[in-house]
Amino acid sequence: MARRRNRRKNLPPETATASIESLAHDGRGVAHLEGRAVFIAGALPGEEVVFEYTKKKKDIAEGRVTEVLKASDDRVEPGCQHYSICGGCSFQHLDPEKQILAKQNILIDQFKSIGKIENIELWPALTGPHWGYRHRARLGVKDVIKKGRVLVGFREKASSFLAEIEQCEVLHPSVGKRLMALSALIGELTIKNKIPQIEVSICDERTALVFRILEPLDVADEEKLIAFEESANVDIYTQSKGPDTIAPVSGEKPALSYQLPNDVTLYFGASDFVQVNVEINRKMINRALDVLNLNENDNVLDLFCGLGNFTLPMARVAGHVTGVEGSEELIQRAKANADKNGIDNASFYTANLMEEVADEPWTKQKYNKVLIDPPRLGAKEILHYLPKWGAEQILYISCNPSTLARDASVLVNELGYTLKKAGVMDMFPHTSHVESIALFEK
Repeated sequence: MARRRNRRKNLPPETATASIESLAHDGRGVAHLEGRAVFIAGALPGEEVVFEYTKKKKDIAEGRVTEVLKASDDRVEPGCQHYSICGGCSFQHLDPEKQILAKQNILIDQFKSIGKIENIELWPALTGPHWGYRHRARLGVKDVIKKGRVLVGFREKASSFLAEIEQCEVLHPSVGKRLMALSALIGELTIKNKIPQIEVSICDERTALVFRILEPLDVADEEKLIAFEESANVDIYTQSKGPDTIAPVSGEKPALSYQLPNDVTLYFGASDFVQVNVEINRKMINRALDVLNLNENDNVLDLFCGLGNFTLPMARVAGHVTGVEGSEELIQRAKANADKNGIDNASFYTANLMEEVADEPWTKQKYNKVLIDPPRLGAKEILHYLPKWGAEQILYISCNPSTLARDASVLVNELGYTLKKAGVMDMFPHTSHVESIALFEK
């Protein structure tokens, strides 16, 4: 007997009308329908919208706006023609100043609900350019036969498929305006379907593109890449396996670098972690220097120090700074950065800060000031050491307000510190990503 076809696949999408009550922490509008909380992408508080369900469960549902019936005064026209499909941004429909307010509200709410901390005094937000700010990115690459070209860019909203875009307005123009040129370049290569991604790293003077390749290039492929890097004034590298296989396609390249406050030049490799937004990074370091007010009597500990982004500018004015990081490779680069900058009052150690570190030699010292810049998971494993080290001031840099609030609760409610001030930094304009900074004192 013939198998019955699943007619549900042919049904039109289910739509509904909703009044948006608030903004969720990920930037989606929140409504309540049929006893469910519905999180709707592209909706703003105070709006009435028609939306399409993308997921439905017993207590919650998700959707995306298909029509705005009543618009918020804060709604603006997105600055990118691809905003409706590309998942790289989620806030372009919200006025940039209101984006900042939304992120401040998220931070305050997390301190209250998770940290149990009220009456937060805020610094003015650190802001910078809204467009062309991204100096670091990982672009997906896919040869799509049905579309007749190679796609280069970010994923579609709520999808694993690459979005079909021609340019990116938040990427630095040296790459953001060249997505179609990269598409054409890869389309001419013999291994066009064996290049899954391009890693972008842009410094003050140069643009580096690392092509991840799953098969070797032939001579003709190499010639095409070399011709492109010369015409576009970029540095092209290939990576066949791990980071140690990254190699330039045409001779040695000058080191990537950019300037930091206190006359520090930070040197880094094409795949090293550096901050996405160079201007905000500089402002962030200046705020740290201003808040900590370092002098020759300060012994400072910089946890999750990376390449020395904070360590080296602080060492210019502090008595001594100790940087600790989990990656031995980054620590070696941090040491090299100290040497190149003539800094001899900084020490660096490799340690997994997500585990017990009591036996590490650097934990035996006293530090009156500590800077913590952890990954999204936060720094809860290290917090109980702070009173033992004699930390009078703790400056916490966070890329996740939830874990910052969790750790703030430990610092304030268990370890006796006071949250003196906090603020947001617009490291990722037009996204719901909240970068923040908080000062704790004994």
